[in-house]
Amino acid sequence: MPKRVETGTVTSAASSKTRRVEVPRIVRHHKYGRILHRRTVCHVHDERNASALGDLVEIIECRPRSRTKRWELVRVVAKSTAVDVASLRSGARATRLKETAARAEEAEATGGAEAAGRADGARRST
Repeated sequence: MPKRVETGTVTSAASSKTRRVEVPRIVRHHKYGRILHRRTVCHVHDERNASALGDLVEIIECRPRSRTKRWELVRVVAKSTAVDVASLRSGARATRLKETAARAEEAEATGGAEAAGRADGARRST
């Protein structure tokens, strides 16, 4: 019997060499005929840690590698274009702190220490 091949999205990449992949499917309700969106969650073995969160991947059925892992990663179809907002915010905060320190240093160098204190007070109030 041939092995099943599925395509899904990586929803968790927290563990080393293990990915959680969701494979979406559309089914029709047996009684009411309404279209339902369902998903199958597969735990996938990723030997080289090639995939990341949000990537579209192709997986294939394999022998059981652990209690939950029954799939292997074949290839990464498309890399994720999602942006990590937390890292962007921390980078912006670091830049803002550097600029404030540079302004205070410049004010002290020019003899305007009270101006630097006023600038910090004005920034805190906003």
